[in-house]
Amino acid sequence: MSSTEQELLDINPLELKFPFELKKQISCSLQLSNKTENHVAFKVKTTNPKKYCVRPNTGIVLPRSTCDVIVTMQAQKEAPADMQCKDKFLLQSVVASAGTSPKDITQEMFNKEPGRVVEECKLRVIYLPPPQPPSPVTEGSEEGSSPRQSLTENDSQNGSELTRTFLEPHDKSSEAKSVIYRLTEEKTAFLHHSNRLRQELELLRRDIGKSRGGGASFMFIIIVGLIGVALGYILKS
Repeated sequence: MSSTEQELLDINPLELKFPFELKKQISCSLQLSNKTENHVAFKVKTTNPKKYCVRPNTGIVLPRSTCDVIVTMQAQKEAPADMQCKDKFLLQSVVASAGTSPKDITQEMFNKEPGRVVEECKLRVIYLPPPQPPSPVTEGSEEGSSPRQSLTENDSQNGSELTRTFLEPHDKSSEAKSVIYRLTEEKTAFLHHSNRLRQELELLRRDIGKSRGGGASFMFIIIVGLIGVALGYILKS
């Protein structure tokens, strides 16, 4: 009987949908609504009872109340071809006497006999693809810029820092070499000038000794003193 013809119980949904995953139990629920003033007994059957577990599979829905039924599919080792399932469920409902409890429900209550209305509703089983995990979001990326752009900018900054790190010691080394070279040149020039002064002093001493003999000793001392002063000034500078 279709849902439009259902009078005792309103069944929602009319399709049992399972997000199919291998080796995992999957459950879905049915809600049975009794919109009448009668006690309604129900029973759930399936074409593949070893594959499913229904809790409760029988029960009483009180007047103007609801009842939830959980259907659990056992873990499956293989996926069906084209994800199509041929399993079906049948939910039977019948008016029960007031005060009837789930323990009082028997199979005979759902036998179709004269004067007894047994309503039936067939439910399909549908396999759905498993839910997909959310896509990871790159942390630290600013709005309007892609992770690739951020990575490129970081690489450029890191490259600039590395360039400065390796270039600065090279520049300082060149400067030091220049200073050492300049000092070496100045030292060489000073030594050359000093040697020339010594040679000139020796010549003057000899010339004075030959021309004036011992009377020129005083003049020689003055010249030597002047040369010493000149050498001292050069050494200080």
